[in-house]
Amino acid sequence: MALNDLRDLYQTVILERYKKPRNRGTTSPVDRHQRGHNPSCGDTIELSLKLNGADGSIDDVKFEGEGCAISMASVDLMAEALRGKSCEEALEMVQTFQAMMKGDAEFPKELRKLNVMQGVAQFPVRIKCANLGWHTLKAALEQVGQAEAVEFVSNENL
Repeated sequence: MALNDLRDLYQTVILERYKKPRNRGTTSPVDRHQRGHNPSCGDTIELSLKLNGADGSIDDVKFEGEGCAISMASVDLMAEALRGKSCEEALEMVQTFQAMMKGDAEFPKELRKLNVMQGVAQFPVRIKCANLGWHTLKAALEQVGQAEAVEFVSNENL
C-alpha cells in the first residue's frame, strides 16, 4: 500500500472512531475500573472491564472520557480487540502496542485493525495520546482483589 493511501486510511479510521465510537459506556457488571489521564494534552478516560467468571477472560471493555481524536480512537479500537482475550494476552497486547509506537512491532493478521495506529508514530508528541487507553488497561489488569482503583493513572512518564 502506498504511503499516501496508508495516511488516508489512518486518518479515516481515527476520525470514524472518534466521531462514532463503538465501545463507549460502562460494562455491567464492572469487574475492573481504572481512570487514566494524559497531562500533556488533558485527555481523560474511565475504563471498565467485565471479566468472565469461569476463566477470567475479558468479556467486555467500555470507556467514557474526553480527549483528542487519537486517544479516543485508540481506546475504542483497543476495547474491541480485547474481547475474549485472557488477561495475560491483553498485557502482551499492551507491550506490542507500546513497541509499535516505537516502530518495533506490529500486530498479527487477526488484530490488524490495531495496526492503523502505526501512523501515530510519525508524530512523537501524539504517542502518549495513543497510549493512554493501553496504559490505563495495564493498570486495570494489574489490580488484584479490587474492582476499582482509587487514583487516576498518568502516562506522563512513558
